[in-house]
Amino acid sequence: MKYSRLSSLGVNLTSSCGVTMIRFSASMFCVLFALACISFSVHAKKESSQTPPITLENVSYGGHKNQIFDFWKADVNEPAPLAIYIHGGGFKGGSHDKVWGNYVKRFLEAGVHHISIEYRFLRHAEFPAPHQDVQRALQFIRSKANEWGIDKRRIAAYGGSAGGQLVTYLAWHDDLANPQSDDPIARESTRLTAVAAKGVQSTMDLNWWLENLPGYDKSFHKDYWRSGSPMSTPQARKLIDKLSVINLISADDPPTLLIYKSNPDDPIPNKSPKALKSWVTHHVNFGIALENKLKANGVEVHLDYPKKRSTFGDDIPAFLLHHLKK
Repeated sequence: MKYSRLSSLGVNLTSSCGVTMIRFSASMFCVLFALACISFSVHAKKESSQTPPITLENVSYGGHKNQIFDFWKADVNEPAPLAIYIHGGGFKGGSHDKVWGNYVKRFLEAGVHHISIEYRFLRHAEFPAPHQDVQRALQFIRSKANEWGIDKRRIAAYGGSAGGQLVTYLAWHDDLANPQSDDPIARESTRLTAVAAKGVQSTMDLNWWLENLPGYDKSFHKDYWRSGSPMSTPQARKLIDKLSVINLISADDPPTLLIYKSNPDDPIPNKSPKALKSWVTHHVNFGIALENKLKANGVEVHLDYPKKRSTFGDDIPAFLLHHLKK
């Protein structure tokens, strides 16, 4: 597991549900919390009359109230693929109840099951609790494959912003299955067939932000840049590297669709500070960096933004169905 080297950074490690938990000082956590909350929520549309009825609602995959998901079962007579949605919200909000009803309908009509996952926010538990939760949820879902008619070899995921970080974490991380575990759920794979992410941040390294994101200003994250910040130490910077999804990319990663609303040459918008921070936080330069790393590793990647339409455009269901129905 790639977190295994964190003990050398002055970070305490404990193991739970097959996942190594990161424990760090309160001051370090407060700054990481601030970094996480930069991500605004790429909200899905609220459920409407167009959203098909849920088959199994608020299925629990853990002991916390947020460790739940909703399952829509496709009308099929044999094991079928699954599309998983993980919502955004800066790791501090959002809800699995808010889904793109049209997306769910398209997946079900194509014979693909759909699940929307909830997870703990940072007010509930420290990093990497959200990552731990989505890993556990995916493994729990795979453990139910026979009962629910899921083809565990064909599972894809999509999400935006913080949700984009979580789905790319699953997609690009080495398989987190623990074959030696006494827990049968922990023995299940965490690999995905394909992944789609909107407005995902490639890195939590704010030095990279300062150098590569137009409009970024140190005032956005004063605690990070202040003299003596716990995140300015070499050890803490190594920790940030471990939480940055771009560092997880390798040659065996699944096909990826990345979607952004801005162009590389767009002028810095004249917006309120809050709106400007949101624009910067989801800038296409993140996607360009990810595209370059994925291509360098020979991974199929489609980057979509207004001046560069991908083969699939920003049509997430079309992209995922293309790979799930092969």
